[in-house]
Amino acid sequence: MTLALASAITALLSAQVKHEFVFTAPSAGVKTVHVAGTFNGWSYGTNPMTVDPDGRTWRTDVTLDVGKHLYKFVLNGTDWITDPNAKTETDGGGHVNSVLLLAPEGYGTPAKRGDGVLTETAIRHAQASPMINFDRGRLSLRVDVRSNDAQRVEAKVTRGGKAETAPMRVIDSNELRERYEYAMPWDGKSPLSYRFVITDGATRRAVTMGGKDFQVTATSYVGPRVPNWVEKTIFYQIFPDRFENGDAKNDPAEVSPWSAMPTYLTRFGGDAVGIEKRLDHLKKLGVNGVYINPIMKAPAYHRYDPVDFYQVDPEFGTNQEFGRLTRAMQSNGIRVVLDQIFDHVGTTFPPFVDLLKNQQASKFKDYFFVNEWPVEVRKNPPYLGWYNVESMPKVNLANPELKKYLLDSVNFWHEHAQLSGWRLDVANEVPQWFWREFRQRVKTIDPDAWIVGEVWSDANQWLQGDQWDASMNYPFQYAVRDFLAKKTMTAKEFTFQLMQVYGLYAPQVSRNQLNFLSTHDTPRFIHEAGNDRSAQKLAAVVQFTWPGAPSVYYGEELGMEGAHDPDNRRPMRWDLANDGNDMFAHYRKLIALRHRHPILVEGDPVALETSNSTDVAAFGRTLGAQRAVIAINRANSPQTAVVKVNNFGKGADVLGSQAVTSQSRSLTIRLAPRSAAVVLNRRAYPETVSIYHFDHSNHSMEAPQ
Repeated sequence: MTLALASAITALLSAQVKHEFVFTAPSAGVKTVHVAGTFNGWSYGTNPMTVDPDGRTWRTDVTLDVGKHLYKFVLNGTDWITDPNAKTETDGGGHVNSVLLLAPEGYGTPAKRGDGVLTETAIRHAQASPMINFDRGRLSLRVDVRSNDAQRVEAKVTRGGKAETAPMRVIDSNELRERYEYAMPWDGKSPLSYRFVITDGATRRAVTMGGKDFQVTATSYVGPRVPNWVEKTIFYQIFPDRFENGDAKNDPAEVSPWSAMPTYLTRFGGDAVGIEKRLDHLKKLGVNGVYINPIMKAPAYHRYDPVDFYQVDPEFGTNQEFGRLTRAMQSNGIRVVLDQIFDHVGTTFPPFVDLLKNQQASKFKDYFFVNEWPVEVRKNPPYLGWYNVESMPKVNLANPELKKYLLDSVNFWHEHAQLSGWRLDVANEVPQWFWREFRQRVKTIDPDAWIVGEVWSDANQWLQGDQWDASMNYPFQYAVRDFLAKKTMTAKEFTFQLMQVYGLYAPQVSRNQLNFLSTHDTPRFIHEAGNDRSAQKLAAVVQFTWPGAPSVYYGEELGMEGAHDPDNRRPMRWDLANDGNDMFAHYRKLIALRHRHPILVEGDPVALETSNSTDVAAFGRTLGAQRAVIAINRANSPQTAVVKVNNFGKGADVLGSQAVTSQSRSLTIRLAPRSAAVVLNRRAYPETVSIYHFDHSNHSMEAPQ
């Protein structure tokens, strides 16, 4: 195709292609096949496949965004298997998934900068987050172009009758595309318009919307709005049964000794009184937020099978005791975020008990997804269960009565307890329309309440400002684990991966993400590192200096160990909570540093190059004239790291005593084996903050123009 000079193209709001999934069953006995993956929230009922006349070949067409997708085939609603004809990869949770990489048309010919040929189908821009965003007085514009395809990408912005053209910089790239960004000051009120200009060789293309510039006004664009307190919060995750048994009177009959090793059924009697008893530990650590796993009445010790959404489990306490606990936390400067399940219930949920008793005559039969009659609780149940688990029947949120029961419970707990937000379990499996109604209900009660959903991959589809405020940042955990615990990636790959994770969302959303090293669903980080305490200390440095809200899994600050569930849910080791514990001291110091220095909370990040790109990772944070450089040495030997950074000025390592020398275009940091440095310049303590420009393209920090 010959492209005319300065010709215009219409930006693709979504680059999509139709893909046919095909699966050949090992036998003709397969009754149903679905395809589930990252494109449908791993919902195994969304995309059914139809069988060919041969009775074994199943297929379906799905329209997907170009890019990378992970998927599996679900046989008979129970068996999840990978595609034998596709490549596979392991995700952070240890699951092996099939990989689908979809490229737009035109990718058959290799891209080459300067050849005058642009792959038009790869150019993508949409007036939605994160491709356009307004945050802290800056409007950022992003556009995707095929990797290695363009020599120059510019933004042409017109405001107040004046046009200005500025170069855009690459902030992220992969095998399919490069993402360019331009950020500029904006008052959030004055209208403006813009287009993109892409140049390669003699070819110059204007990217517009139907031949006209994109328009921006305060009323036409509203970016994701998130609670601003979250990024300033250090969360502490409490698994109630395992934190502290404060009241023996509510113990289960089969309570185990606190020193016992857990099984899938062990109960230890942790309760609300126990948490309140240990508030001094949380205050001493320095946390100002708590994320509590489920506490509602339920058969299982983990309480992810709720049967009453209006009553605290008697083994945890009473509604009054929970309310008192949340008020005590609030008075001590600690916010409470409560874990809740809206996807499934337990088998003693009264409407489900009625279904078991009355079968087709039950007035609650539409609360659930019944596949065949009679309904009974058994392996491979005749109803839809979460992950086909018979003890967790999924609920039909489209039923008006059930939906009202669940949404009204939100009002109930905000009235009876001091709550600052909700953590949503298996949130990717719940219909998005429900989350929109849930958000409206929560924000009507408290506009500043935080909503964080559980999903183990890219959460963009839920983080557009109409559903959640944030997600559990598993991609962050994977990157830190792979670099510092498993050592399967280099330092350069690590910082690149961190920037990719950050770039998934608008900046204010990334600063709201829940960043953790361990949870109740994963092995503890220290176990992944072979019980190497130095690896966890280095990982914690990254966690507390990277954008997002750090979350400490109970006992992590004490060096508690634990493999896969149930071993990662051992009772809290209170014997380790003393001033002689070096891990405890390390966490307290990091938390104090983050509370003391706003740049570690609000600063924009950038990956920085070092003289050792294998073992020494470095990234920067900037906020106004403030700058910080964080360097991590995972090697067992001392390293002298030369970090590229312009005009840093005088600085010091506020984490330890690493020697730092500042030059005009670099910092030299002498790092001891298995150590880190957090270097702040003298401006990192001002009371006023101004706009600061980060130059990602050459991996350095530039002074404002």
